[in-house]
Amino acid sequence: MDTRAAATADSPGTDRGFLDRWFEISRRGSTVGREIRGGLVTFFAMAYIIALNPLIIGTSPDKNGNLISGQPYLDAAGAPIEANLNASIAMVAAATALIAGVMTFLMGAWARYPLALAAGLGLNALVAYVIAPTMTWPQAMGMILLEGIVVLILVLTGFRAAVFRAVPRHLRAAISVGIGLFITFVGLVDGGIVRPAQGTPVQLGVSGSLVGWPVAIFVIGFILGGVLYLRKVRGALLISVIASTVLAVIVEAVGHLGAGTDENPTGWVGNVPSTNRLVDVPNLSLLGRTDPFGAFGGVGVAGAIGLIMLIFSLLLADFFDTMGTVVAVGQEGDLLDEEGNPPHLREILLVDSLAAIAGGAGSTSSNTSYVESVSGVAEGARTGLASVVTGVAFLLAVFLAPLVNAVPAEAVSPVLVIVGVLMMGSVTQVDWSRVDQALPAFLTIALMPFAYSITVGIGAGFVMYVVMQIAIGKARKVHPLMWVVAAMFVVYFAQGAINGLLS
Repeated sequence: MDTRAAATADSPGTDRGFLDRWFEISRRGSTVGREIRGGLVTFFAMAYIIALNPLIIGTSPDKNGNLISGQPYLDAAGAPIEANLNASIAMVAAATALIAGVMTFLMGAWARYPLALAAGLGLNALVAYVIAPTMTWPQAMGMILLEGIVVLILVLTGFRAAVFRAVPRHLRAAISVGIGLFITFVGLVDGGIVRPAQGTPVQLGVSGSLVGWPVAIFVIGFILGGVLYLRKVRGALLISVIASTVLAVIVEAVGHLGAGTDENPTGWVGNVPSTNRLVDVPNLSLLGRTDPFGAFGGVGVAGAIGLIMLIFSLLLADFFDTMGTVVAVGQEGDLLDEEGNPPHLREILLVDSLAAIAGGAGSTSSNTSYVESVSGVAEGARTGLASVVTGVAFLLAVFLAPLVNAVPAEAVSPVLVIVGVLMMGSVTQVDWSRVDQALPAFLTIALMPFAYSITVGIGAGFVMYVVMQIAIGKARKVHPLMWVVAAMFVVYFAQGAINGLLS
């Protein structure tokens, strides 16, 4: 009897020919079924970007008062033009899904790593609220394209991979734990469990209480996902997302809760789960609207230096967000080698740098690796096949954006919290009795959620690591690249003062 023919899709270790060999499915102890489920969980965990990126990129005017679509933002009376805003949002949504789909597919098919990419949060806000108001939208996207080209050069020269390998193991462990707390905080905020407050930075729910159906759906999803995961049910996290979404759609259809606002605090935090429309015809005319060097015209030496600082800040954020995410995915999936490096590192970094370029060329802002990829790994994904699945889902979302937007944040955010729990295990890899390890590690872990930035946490940890090694007389043992990166982060943290001096 042919045992290969008798094997099921959920039987690890079965030789399935080229697909198995290329993605190393059996070698990594996975199955096709697990990869598909993991890829879908990752997609649902990050599909919110299809709705959120257009609200950031698509609604902000440039220095000429034009939206990214090229249409004016305000009418003659100074009021926003609703039709122009809607058109701009739709264009950004289609481009966001397309670029994310292509680059995530490439990450899976070529780099063969369970990592998904899309327009980077934080980076898109920087472009929309800081860069675009000082130039035109094509010029702003040109800055993103240039940043991606610089990162690509750093990959091709081997610099980016060398920096990755120079980071001490205890700092890599701290990065993984910090990202776990970061995505936990994201999940709690997106689920409406933690909210802004008066008198304190945040509070529990609404006025210190958990009220409303959306919060109840988060709690139900969290308990369901946790229990199913504990019971080792296949597809536990995906089942949780789907079940919570179905419940949310029913609740909205009956109760008409609407979007959450100050006047309606018990509404949905993000997407309103509605299935009024399932398919939309995409408008992809934003592709190719970029002007890389237009912003440098007539700005003088000081202006050019300021633009270079902008590119530098984008580069560092992109550079080290990816590094943290790659480490976190590898730790969760046990994919790192003895030195803490993932397989196919060069290909991973090449695809990530190409994604930044694609984000600029596609007018969606820099595309970068998403920490939500860890949720797919927690579901069982171990190979690039999961990213191929995620990429295909994004490509389908170009046409099915209304259906994707039916999944509310309250249905997905419980998965992020559960994944945050799973990522805490790496905390034991730090020797907390040694202050020279503990201080850098703690800064890395604490500042990621508290500063709401993976890059800030990594940067603070790197700088403090070098300071600690100097303090204990081990400066010569610090890898030369750690000196370089620490110096870069000092400039990054001081860029406000530097820009003040330049102006």
